[in-house]
Amino acid sequence: MAFYFIADTHFGHENALAFDNRPFRTIEEHDRVLAENWNGAVGMDDEVFILGDISWMNASKTIALVKRLNGIKHLIVGNHDKNLLKNREFQSLFAEITDYKEILLPDKTGIVLSHYPIPCFNHHFYGWYHLYGHVHSSFEWNMMERVKYEMEALYDKPCRMYNCGAMIDYMGYTPRTLEEIVQGKKGESE
Repeated sequence: MAFYFIADTHFGHENALAFDNRPFRTIEEHDRVLAENWNGAVGMDDEVFILGDISWMNASKTIALVKRLNGIKHLIVGNHDKNLLKNREFQSLFAEITDYKEILLPDKTGIVLSHYPIPCFNHHFYGWYHLYGHVHSSFEWNMMERVKYEMEALYDKPCRMYNCGAMIDYMGYTPRTLEEIVQGKKGESE
């Protein structure tokens, strides 16, 4: 069993193609590639933490799609998930649904999970990580990267915050393990 993370899949959200400059001609291609990538990475017994904004489609289309995705799914609620949460069948697809979560991986690595970035997250000074989404690849993400830089460079404090939005280069429209996210981010900055 492995633990995977992803945010901002935005299945069915045609505007996300332009907003994020996602490299797909149609939303159908986007959704097909994301589902294929997901099932290529995630096994049936793996845990997947979706950090919000899973779908823009109606409940019945979203339910059909989520049922085809591998893994035991946990939803950390994003700002675009509220209407879907009114549907009980949609709710039943997740092992849990919460706004915020703190987890310990089997190796005792701690992670704070939220749809929204939290620069001063809990356990920040104790080596924990923070995974988030919401800010896409926008000026807001640049702002979070600046905060991270200032904490590390100016205040000599480690800041293990990572945007795991599907569209981020090191995510590659695929759920990733914490190790893959950290290594991908390091590779991006080299």
